[in-house]
Amino acid sequence: LKKLQQGQQIISGTPGRVVDMIKRRKLSIRNIKMLILDEADELFLKGFKEQIYEIYRHLPPSVQVVVVSATLSREVLEMTGKFTTDPVKILVKRDDITLEGIKQYHIQCEKEDWKFDTLCDLYDSLTITQAVIFCNTKVKVTWLADQMKKSNFTVVAMHGDMKQDERDSIMSDFRSGNSRVLISTDVWARGIDVQQVSLVINYDLPIDKENYIHRIGRSGRFGRKGVAINLITSDDSEALRDIEKFYSIKIKEMPVNINDLM
Repeated sequence: LKKLQQGQQIISGTPGRVVDMIKRRKLSIRNIKMLILDEADELFLKGFKEQIYEIYRHLPPSVQVVVVSATLSREVLEMTGKFTTDPVKILVKRDDITLEGIKQYHIQCEKEDWKFDTLCDLYDSLTITQAVIFCNTKVKVTWLADQMKKSNFTVVAMHGDMKQDERDSIMSDFRSGNSRVLISTDVWARGIDVQQVSLVINYDLPIDKENYIHRIGRSGRFGRKGVAINLITSDDSEALRDIEKFYSIKIKEMPVNINDLM
């Protein structure tokens, strides 16, 4: 708090904490020149809209507002229009968002129960530096991590219900390479870069197709090559086609010789 009151060039925080610091007069807003909303769609969709408006109401009229996100829905653009004046919009066409350097495949599993055996086969077959496995629910993350550990695979798990210090410890181990495989919900899909991640596995296809790009973008960072593998059942076929159509891509079936992928 002392450093905050002394004045800093850049302050990063969640909307709720920033509002709290302003109300308690621990954060001086007199000289703020710019407000940046990173991952703006997530901020709005997760209920931070009123807190963001409250932050904006406290700021000087001359403040510049920057809204950043890989995906911006029409609703979010309409909301941000309430506190931007004559904004400059930089929008990338959806078919230009495809991620170069990341090979994308799917594996057809006849039943949901067979996904686990398929994952174990992949784990044994692929030589990877580090990998992230995405599930759609916290319960699935915990279950999958337990099953992998029972099968003598070394994995760590992270989801939103964990305390921040626990998540920080897991991330520290993963960044350092002490943990090779991380199982997570979409809490890990945005804004976290680990250079060594070369493989992303979608154990579940994302419920929101706009999260697909955030998930697979965890591999192939910093110019490296990456691979994204989607485990699907017949029930997922339509969702896979929706993702392909949304991003104007073709997700091929996994080749037999998988050793050449990495």
